[in-house]
Amino acid sequence: MTSQREKAVTYAILGVFSLLALLPVVGIIFTALQEPGGAAGFGRFDGFHLSNFQRAWEQGNFGDYLRSSGIVVVAVVGVSSVLSIMAGYAFGQMRFRGSEVLFYVFLLGLMIPTEAIIVPLYYDLRDLSLTNTYWALILPQIGTSVAFGTFWMRAFFRSVPSSLVEAARIDGASSWLTLWRVLLPLARPAVLTMCVLLFMWTWNEFLLALVMVTDEALRTAPLGLSFFQGRNSSDLTLLAAGAVIVATPVVVLYVFLQRHFIRGMVSGAVKG
Repeated sequence: MTSQREKAVTYAILGVFSLLALLPVVGIIFTALQEPGGAAGFGRFDGFHLSNFQRAWEQGNFGDYLRSSGIVVVAVVGVSSVLSIMAGYAFGQMRFRGSEVLFYVFLLGLMIPTEAIIVPLYYDLRDLSLTNTYWALILPQIGTSVAFGTFWMRAFFRSVPSSLVEAARIDGASSWLTLWRVLLPLARPAVLTMCVLLFMWTWNEFLLALVMVTDEALRTAPLGLSFFQGRNSSDLTLLAAGAVIVATPVVVLYVFLQRHFIRGMVSGAVKG
């Protein structure tokens, strides 16, 4: 049993580290709310200047950037989640020749960094006339996302009791029906956690967008923020407002799904 003193010390340490982690975030928000041209950080504060967000939105063209990021994220997370669930079920519950070798081939997507393949990937997509299109942002990220998603979902499906699958088959359920009607409802925390992680990684992807697209209408939010920073390097309040705009969708998604996210992470840590 943990004593009250140990609990108090643990909570105190966690509280200190939480404050250290939140301090930069609060500093950026504080800077974004200061008067235009104000100093960064916790300086003089004379009220909430929400007009900074309006100015950043209009000058930074963030409406188009967020739309592009939304299109890419929805496509990548949607397709990757479906493929990862099916592949994870196949590797976790089915037995077929070459499954172990094929699974490690999938894992290559986790082992090889984007920086190592970005140049040949650019030339391949250019030869297919896919550069400067949404496909150049969607297809490579689906490939890397499916690698992680398959690894994640395989760990969950392997933890499912075999008696549950056998009972479904005795009742006449096919493998397809067993996956979508029996196992998938149980996998909801794991699936939501995977979707949140894929959303964050896809939303924050910068290098792929920088190399693959040149049309301003196709720029994603992180890339657009970088160009916005180059044009407004002296106005820190405007830059902070732009950073808050770009980060808000990820924060909102996590706030709404945090309970399922934490449950899926804990479940993966215990069962995986």
